[in-house]
Amino acid sequence: MCLKTPLYDVHVAMGAKMAPFGGWDMPIQYTSIVEEHTACRTKAALFDICHMGEFFVYGPNALNDLNKLFTCELSTLAIGRCRYGFLLNEQGGTQDDLITYRLSDEKFMVVVNAGTRENDAKWISAHLSPDTKFDEASSQVAKLDLQGPASAEALQPICEYDLQQMKYYTFVETKVLGKRAIVSRTGYTGEYGFEIYIDVEMCKPVWDALLATGVPVPAGLGARDTLRLECGLPLYGHEMNDTMSPVASGLTFAIAKDKEFYIGKDVVEKELAEGTPRKLVGLQLTTKQSGRNGQNVMSGDKIVGTVTSGSLAPSLGYAIAFAYVDKDYCEIGTKLAIDNGRKLLEAEVVPTPFYKEGTARKKTTA
Repeated sequence: MCLKTPLYDVHVAMGAKMAPFGGWDMPIQYTSIVEEHTACRTKAALFDICHMGEFFVYGPNALNDLNKLFTCELSTLAIGRCRYGFLLNEQGGTQDDLITYRLSDEKFMVVVNAGTRENDAKWISAHLSPDTKFDEASSQVAKLDLQGPASAEALQPICEYDLQQMKYYTFVETKVLGKRAIVSRTGYTGEYGFEIYIDVEMCKPVWDALLATGVPVPAGLGARDTLRLECGLPLYGHEMNDTMSPVASGLTFAIAKDKEFYIGKDVVEKELAEGTPRKLVGLQLTTKQSGRNGQNVMSGDKIVGTVTSGSLAPSLGYAIAFAYVDKDYCEIGTKLAIDNGRKLLEAEVVPTPFYKEGTARKKTTA
């Protein structure tokens, strides 16, 4: 049986198409994926992301404990900032990709994926010092993502903090609709926008208040997937899993080079030095027909890779895909094909992100 977010009944009443995702019954689309995608790129879209997990870790040894678990460097993370990184197992496999928020010198919030939440909680709590506290707060915290160039226009009337002051990958503890909240600015869609963490009982009032402005439209996970793919952002379970390190994905910016230790470091350092047999590449197709997860990537009659994600790119007008491809076929401009079981779809290795006009990093008045 799938879990339900606090907004499940709201989604059903709005006519959303619901489907399982990460153990949750989630809205996939309300009107159409393309309409919701376009609204996010041009104006704003509102996403229910309450399925994500939130952990609070605190105590005098919290920093050192988390730093031994995550690939990113947390000792240099300032209060009010957040950082993307990986949680690895002892074989170097990626257990999750996550974002860590530094609330104070000794307190952190860790935001994890829905499908890995339970295992993440067990793994992290098992590796903490006796005096480090671990609070699994996912059932008490609701998360809404408001994304798109006009996001501040919708959120500012109900948020006490001046959103124009917020820089990329920072957050504030403030009030939304008069109640305590954490508002951050990261952006899994590639667009300027905000993540709103609120108490569960405030989820529907905040959702309703944002939609009442007429600025954002409700959007489902279908549009979220096309948005993140266009912007070259990975999805756990597709571009990452617990049998492979993050090195082949190319996301080495989230791997600290000078850390003394973190679980899985030996495997990661060996792969950084020697390379990996396959690498994650972006593929641009010659038609609007896209490849799908698990389909073979071909060079002539030879299988040279596997698609991890694929879709029509609504902002670009053609299909794109992520694929792990043998290292000898990863050079930009390499001609390949995707075997969809019926025919070969011509493709070319291209740089990512595919869509380069995203506003996520736009400068504000800060």
